[in-house]
Amino acid sequence: MDVILRLRAALAAASGLLVVALSGCGLQDYLLEQVDSIGESGIPSTIAVGPGGTYVDSAALTRMLQLPVRSRVSMQGYSRAAFGPLWDDNVDVQFGRNGCNTRDDILRRDLTGVVLRPGNCFVSSGTLLDQYTGKTVRFLRGPTTSGEVEIDHVVSLANAWTTGARFFDDTARRNLANDPRNLQAVTRAINQDKGPMDAAVFLPPNRAYRCVYVNRQIEVKLAYRLWVTKKEAAAMRGVLMSCPRPA
Repeated sequence: MDVILRLRAALAAASGLLVVALSGCGLQDYLLEQVDSIGESGIPSTIAVGPGGTYVDSAALTRMLQLPVRSRVSMQGYSRAAFGPLWDDNVDVQFGRNGCNTRDDILRRDLTGVVLRPGNCFVSSGTLLDQYTGKTVRFLRGPTTSGEVEIDHVVSLANAWTTGARFFDDTARRNLANDPRNLQAVTRAINQDKGPMDAAVFLPPNRAYRCVYVNRQIEVKLAYRLWVTKKEAAAMRGVLMSCPRPA
């Protein structure tokens, strides 16, 4: 029952963000009625919201409630090197120790029409549907073209540092930096736009991907026992309160 009460409180707190956008549909009362009708047998993964067809991702909201809400710690001591060598294969996560660097592992996962360089792991070419922007770009390995596709840390390493990773040992930080759950191939421009920002400051321009993006951040933060700030938690709630209608 505690989970139900906490979810009800989260919906009540977050629904105010959406009443303006969906004025006239009685959203807040509707949501609270839906939550009140949920028994202890479980919370459905989505709750329908009005005629617009958007959904509340209540399962993700429930998972988010497991994240501690705290202030950031200092950036003191932060550097990319604190998370180990770039795209290190010597890690205890999916694709780890497979003889390929992490960047090429993610390119092979996220690109279509992948062509590998004969005899090794290097991706020579492929096509990327950039989930952050919805744009499709061609990847071609080369000194002037490879950088057009970058690998984003969904939870940025700087954000991770200030929400718990500062206190990790070297192994945990290497794992976080190379965990496929926290990595996404994107175009250089959007990756540079995002930088170290959290969900309170940056969300993908492609609104259709925002719920997936926030879900992934929650998954990573839970897996590595990171926390969220108040503003970060509020931004996540706002996204999860208005997800695209499931197919």
